[in-house]
Amino acid sequence: MPHDDPLLAVANIPDERWPFPFPRSDWDQAPPSVRACLLSLLRRVEALEAKLSENSQNSSRPPSSDSPYRKPRSKKKSGAAKEKKKRGARKGHKGARQVLLEPSKVVDVPPGACKRCGGTEILDPEPYHTLQHIEMPEPRAEVTHHHLIQGRCACCGHTVKALIDQVPAPYRVGFGPRFTAFVGFLSGVVGVGRRDVQRVIHSLFGVSVSLGAVQKMVDRTSQAIEPHYEAIREEVHSAPVNHVDETTWRCESKLHWLWVLTNRTAAYFQVHPRRSKEAFYALIGAWKGILVSDDYACYRDWANFQQKCLAHFIRRAQRLAESKDPEISRFGKALKAEFKRMCAWANAPPTVPEWNVHYMRMIKLLRAHQDRRDEAGRLARALMRQLDDLWVYLEHEGVEPTNNLAERTLRFLVIRRKVSGGTQSGKGNRWIERIASLRETCRMRGLRTYPILVDALQGLFEGRAPEMSWLAST
Repeated sequence: MPHDDPLLAVANIPDERWPFPFPRSDWDQAPPSVRACLLSLLRRVEALEAKLSENSQNSSRPPSSDSPYRKPRSKKKSGAAKEKKKRGARKGHKGARQVLLEPSKVVDVPPGACKRCGGTEILDPEPYHTLQHIEMPEPRAEVTHHHLIQGRCACCGHTVKALIDQVPAPYRVGFGPRFTAFVGFLSGVVGVGRRDVQRVIHSLFGVSVSLGAVQKMVDRTSQAIEPHYEAIREEVHSAPVNHVDETTWRCESKLHWLWVLTNRTAAYFQVHPRRSKEAFYALIGAWKGILVSDDYACYRDWANFQQKCLAHFIRRAQRLAESKDPEISRFGKALKAEFKRMCAWANAPPTVPEWNVHYMRMIKLLRAHQDRRDEAGRLARALMRQLDDLWVYLEHEGVEPTNNLAERTLRFLVIRRKVSGGTQSGKGNRWIERIASLRETCRMRGLRTYPILVDALQGLFEGRAPEMSWLAST
């Protein structure tokens, strides 16, 4: 039990555990104000050293923030030499083979002469193996010129001109739906910058486009997929379980936040100026399902069941395990072992005796440290408040023990933010929200994004609703 008075706590430290490099007699002779200042400085140094040792393994910092000069420590088995793992897929990995596609051309390769008798006539020929060869067609841009004709009326001599309205709607803009979808695919799905889009278009098709034309095509694509974005939001809001997470975003160099609400079949993104409950409620709308999240404050008052991310607690426990204080280190190691055991139960649920023993260990561990006035005590109290949110995945189907799904879903946009620096307008935010939601939802369902973009743009040019049946099928 810690003492309310830190000076009194130091006075009760046994001689064999005296932590300072000077004798206890010097401590006793120092004025109380000097001793209090010394303790304050020591606590500050300890906090700064802990901050300095933070990395992606013991905090919520991303792996990209780790120092490139600090190599990860190799995990050696005790009493045994380090095993050198063979490169490549692990044993039992499900292999992937090239799928046989619908052929554009079929070439039959007849056998040669019989090696036994030299005969050349073959009875009942049939293919026994298909050697598939895939090649790209030569990239060519289909260029159509609509000449607007003018002439003099044969009756009165008045000049008559064809009007642009007489041209079919898809041809009234400079670039067609497939070309525009390709630019939108490069810019939004692949993450190619505007100038690089120019280079790709010129290199493949020999077409020179301005930056303004590229931006107009991106804007048309954004407008075309707005119905898909709204439909994805409804799809996510109808799911029984969702993961939520947020990361920083920049808009006109100002700090914004990129939020995601996702499950295994759809992902809904939203850019908001704030990281607050207001932004969270704007993301979820009226949805009230089971939420999987980290320990951020705005999620704590969730009305329904909530699963807290065990991976976040493992990293916090790892940070305690690296403490110089032996008692805090033991607490961190014990807590980390319990959380790892809980994660393993996602694949092999515990028996009732295993669960009872584990629960008793957890309660005993947390109660022994919840009154501490340090990081260990803060973590113990936080876990005691959220005990009911640690094992929801064992009671409800489709709930995972970690929030890794949301973090992986955000990862490609985190990388894009580092490359592009964010967006430059609210219109850019809408583009990121829409194309990211469509991209990730298609990826989760194993669908091709480009044909969906083409159909959306054809619908926009023709004034019809886009095909949305792909979203209804899971």
